[in-house]
Amino acid sequence: MKIVIINYGAGNIQSIKFALKRLGMEAILSDNEAEIRTADKVIFPGVGEASSAMQKLKSSGLDKVIPTLKQPVLGICLGMQLLCNSSKEGNTKGLGVFDMDVIKFSNNVKVPQIGWNQISNLKSGLFEGISENEFMYLVHSYYAPLCKETIAISEYGIQYASALQKDNFYGVQFHPEKSSTAGEQILKNFINLKPNV
Repeated sequence: MKIVIINYGAGNIQSIKFALKRLGMEAILSDNEAEIRTADKVIFPGVGEASSAMQKLKSSGLDKVIPTLKQPVLGICLGMQLLCNSSKEGNTKGLGVFDMDVIKFSNNVKVPQIGWNQISNLKSGLFEGISENEFMYLVHSYYAPLCKETIAISEYGIQYASALQKDNFYGVQFHPEKSSTAGEQILKNFINLKPNV
């Protein structure tokens, strides 16, 4: 099993590596197109600001590579948001995998949302063995609205998509690598997904 974590200088990479190691998995960090294309599973992490992260992807040509991948891909946090059409953060054009625009929480709630929140309406094999209303760890100021690709919902002032899926692409707004045993179960489920699930 070859797992590649896309390395573009905007990821919380070490904690993902450690979480996978606890599951008995070794992951390769890479920004090499051939290495990424030959992976069985690809993890696309992201922490930080959308427009500068997108610039890093463009400078290495990964903005062209990622949307064309055929194996299961998991976008985490900013990684999920960059898979959308655009983000209001820095008015950033995204990779266009998920057909929606990421917007900012209103001032009616404390921004950013930091801490544990529940996920519900779980759909997809990504959540095998995960209970409805399980708590996950989140840190974000922007969110993906509910849409047909939503596979989990969280509530913070409004309901929003805390996970998305389209074909072989999965995205989670929360950090599975920081979400205790339930988060590790989600990583394990992703690793165990059959291609084109």
